[in-house]
Amino acid sequence: MKDNSNRKLEETAVERKALFDKINNFSEAFLEGLPERKAFHYNTHQTTDADSFFNINSEKTSLDNILSFFEERVLNVGLNPTSGGHLGYIPGGGIYSAAVADYLAAVTNRYAGEFYASPGAVRMEDALIDWAGKLMGFTEDFGGNLTSGGSLANLIALHTAKHHKKVIGTAIAKNVVYCTAQSHHSIYKALKIIGLEDCIVREIALDDNFRISVKAFENQLKADGAMGLKPFLLIANAGSTDVGAVDPLEALGKLAKNYNLWFHVDGAYGAFFMLTASGRAKLKGIEMADSIILDPHKGMFLPYGSGIVLVKNKKHLAAAHSYTANYMRDAYIEDQYSPSNLSPELSKHYRGLRMWLPLKLYGEQIFTDYLNEKLQLTTYLSDELLALGYKLVCKPDLSVVAFRLALKKYDNDTQNKRVLDYIQKDGRIFISSTILDDKLTLRAAILSFRTHKKDIDLFLKLLKEAKQNLMK
Repeated sequence: MKDNSNRKLEETAVERKALFDKINNFSEAFLEGLPERKAFHYNTHQTTDADSFFNINSEKTSLDNILSFFEERVLNVGLNPTSGGHLGYIPGGGIYSAAVADYLAAVTNRYAGEFYASPGAVRMEDALIDWAGKLMGFTEDFGGNLTSGGSLANLIALHTAKHHKKVIGTAIAKNVVYCTAQSHHSIYKALKIIGLEDCIVREIALDDNFRISVKAFENQLKADGAMGLKPFLLIANAGSTDVGAVDPLEALGKLAKNYNLWFHVDGAYGAFFMLTASGRAKLKGIEMADSIILDPHKGMFLPYGSGIVLVKNKKHLAAAHSYTANYMRDAYIEDQYSPSNLSPELSKHYRGLRMWLPLKLYGEQIFTDYLNEKLQLTTYLSDELLALGYKLVCKPDLSVVAFRLALKKYDNDTQNKRVLDYIQKDGRIFISSTILDDKLTLRAAILSFRTHKKDIDLFLKLLKEAKQNLMK
């Protein structure tokens, strides 16, 4: 047989170096130029003729042309999450060492779904789950999984709760889920996906700081019991998306235990503040949870696509996700859990390396130091906002500041929208807005590892200018 092998995808060392050098030079220029780049490109969502280049066809093009297009139509539009001026939503990370780890993971291409296929990759993931679980206060027999983010982590946790509590069939309609108006939308999405749309969902009242009211929750539990309903699941926040609120976890944990509820804590944003003394005090009681989710692409500053789900009893997690298949019989190893048996995923990215490598390189203390800096910046911003005449909606629990401007001359929502527009049009700082108590509210989330005092000072300068413009 004649060898007609096509080796175009198997570049030589010289070809690989040429590709890598161009990519590396581009990325270095991007990173070095970050101080001059905008955090937000206002009103850049329109389609242009140049966007036809996105389309895939039989034509080939040079890497130079590809990178030029990438710069113009991907990097120079919309939001720039790599900027220290990104204070909108909950900023994602993107530390360089994690990017290098992703490169190494992609090149070596280990299959991290089965222990049999890559014992080292799974041991790495297991070590990260062990570290994160102990950080949350879990002690033994817990398990977890590295996910693509908080949405999938919530899905896994709630599916495990449903399976363990045997919420099936006609019983679904009598089971009650407890959350608040501050619960993340991925909670509702997860309930829909796992077939719990027909559960009774109670949104428990909030206190003045947007935390769940323990008294209102207990009263609702008693009322539901008297109606013959079955309390099933309690969902609490360890750092809500809107204002960063931390629910009273210890009191909620005790009630969940007394009423035999599955206690789930959504700590996607806030749980990694357990690395700090202040965070541990605020998050007291998180160890009482049956399941916890946390996002390393937030609190650990990793690139997007990094989540963790932790379940206090690994057997519950495995029972909800285990499977068998004839073609996988060689992969079975007794008393060894594989990630594919602890989540919906079989094929999965080798996610562990992007978290493990930075922790091994720098140790956990540097992450503690960065998180402490964000907490200090939050206090600084809060104090300076008051000095400028802005009003805090609530005292920050962690590193999200919700605030408003209230000048008598204008309708409250109108003036705050003008402040928001002024900031976003300038582009050097990006903040977002939300609706709290039926009022448009501005919010700044300080979590980017590149956000420092100079960025907050620039933000304060812009806020002062915005207010002055309104007063003219």
